[in-house]
Amino acid sequence: MKPVSNHGPDPSGSSEDRAGRGIPEATVARLPIYLRALTLLAERGVATASSEDLAATTGVNSAKLRKDLSYLGSYGTRGVGYDVEYLRYQIAREIGLTQDWPVVIIGLGNLGQALANYAGFGTRGFRVAALVDNDRARVGEMYGGVGVRHLDELDELVRERDVSIGVLTTPAAAAQPVADRLVRAGVTSILNFAPAVISVPAGVDVRKVDLSIELQILAYHELRKQVAGSMGAATLDLDDMVARAVGSP
Repeated sequence: MKPVSNHGPDPSGSSEDRAGRGIPEATVARLPIYLRALTLLAERGVATASSEDLAATTGVNSAKLRKDLSYLGSYGTRGVGYDVEYLRYQIAREIGLTQDWPVVIIGLGNLGQALANYAGFGTRGFRVAALVDNDRARVGEMYGGVGVRHLDELDELVRERDVSIGVLTTPAAAAQPVADRLVRAGVTSILNFAPAVISVPAGVDVRKVDLSIELQILAYHELRKQVAGSMGAATLDLDDMVARAVGSP
């Protein structure tokens, strides 16, 4: 992902103005999708894009896309479309990617290791500042150029490295105690991959990622396709039987 540069004074208002606009959560969830599409267009050298172009790339209805972007104060130019680089900047600024966000990953099992080694975080505004595990045997192991520290050092690491976001990849039983420790250390945003629901006080944001649930949703849709296919085959068999009966002497 190419770095998003500052484009100078922003006609859509100050950060306080933007905070007061109250962008809907559903729109916020779609902004990273738009940013990814715009980045791909920028890398291909595309200077402007219509709402229809962006809708086709993102899979979002063009009217909904225009409404989403209007919350940023971006309305495009009739007959021309949106300036790709400037819209990238607007979205990146709105979701906080014009600055560096230090992240701590807690739980260095297979998933934690995979996330720690993922090079894409750095190009998207996130820096893995610390890796933490409760297993002392893992202390000192290196993943993505960062050494593993023990859970007992969490408070110190959060303070020293100015950690903003905690990523939980712990077993289910450890998720709540670790979340509590993150909150006490001052972390106010948590991405939870653990197969457990965690409770946090007001002012702390949690995003839950449950891969098993996503797979179950896909399994549901696959089952519906199979049922529809079976019903279609049964209808064809019935039509064939009727045709044969009508055509018989």
